[in-house]
Amino acid sequence: MTRKVTIRDLAEAAGVSVTTVSQILNGKGERFSLDTRRRVHQLQEELGYVPDFNARNLIMKSAQTIGVLVPNLGNPFFSMFIRGVQEASRERHFIPLIFGANHDEKLESYYVEELIKRAVDGLIIASASITAEAIDNILKKNGIPYLLIDQNGGPSLDRIRIDDEQGGQLAAEHLLALGHRKIAVVMPEHPTDNLVIRLAGFKERLAEAGVTLPDSAVVISPMTKLGGYQATAGIMAQKPTAVFAINDETALGLMRGLHEQGLSVPADISVMGYDDIDLDEYVVPKLSSIRQPVVTMGQQATTLLINRIQDQRQPAQLVDLPVELRQRESTGPVK
Repeated sequence: MTRKVTIRDLAEAAGVSVTTVSQILNGKGERFSLDTRRRVHQLQEELGYVPDFNARNLIMKSAQTIGVLVPNLGNPFFSMFIRGVQEASRERHFIPLIFGANHDEKLESYYVEELIKRAVDGLIIASASITAEAIDNILKKNGIPYLLIDQNGGPSLDRIRIDDEQGGQLAAEHLLALGHRKIAVVMPEHPTDNLVIRLAGFKERLAEAGVTLPDSAVVISPMTKLGGYQATAGIMAQKPTAVFAINDETALGLMRGLHEQGLSVPADISVMGYDDIDLDEYVVPKLSSIRQPVVTMGQQATTLLINRIQDQRQPAQLVDLPVELRQRESTGPVK
């Protein structure tokens, strides 16, 4: 079996000390001649030498890695979020280790524990199933900086705050402006804090216009394309003129279900989503949605976490991000 090239091999080939090689490769070799620096870099390429990151960790006392836990890697929302995490991590010279917990508390706790064993410097947890007990017993006791996403007012010191109340209000205003008064909603059984606030904003704006949203008009179904599809019968039983799906994945699944039942969107029923994922522009009809800056969320979450890793004594960090209406083709006036 081929042996991994070591820094000692590189030093011997270059005819210099290990210390000299280490300083040159770490950008601290100004005191060495240009010829020596060029020789070391050329031999590094020829030999295929890659620095031993574990050895570096022992010296720096940091792995420069962050763990990222999301509930569903297949959800385009989290794909966009992860893209932002990757961009910001690369800029700060950190490596993200990304896992999907599939809404499984045991699997989530397993990943968190394993990431801590592997000495990650911090964690971004964008999952609803993380428990306060897990945070207290695993993260706080080990002194691991962390950031929770979609947990408004949760135990994170640092926060990314999206105005979900306004997002719900914008969705309601849009449907009301189109003349809709009989409206249904699709929600998950155990909504996160941000979803509760989103629905509250929606109901508040409806109430201001004299429109009530009875409990029976809220159809419970998972926040997935399949969940939206499965909610079709419950929605049709309400006979609404419009539906507010609590996220875009749900809305896309619902539109497929309505189509199979012979209903036309938006001629027969309007469908409103939330998130503004990439797929919204590529379905027929294009999905109207409330835009969250998802990639920016990932970038900002990563930035705040790395700031906290590098200075745990700094004050709490708070970033507010806006929401806005994206009107497309899936919503139309009542006929």
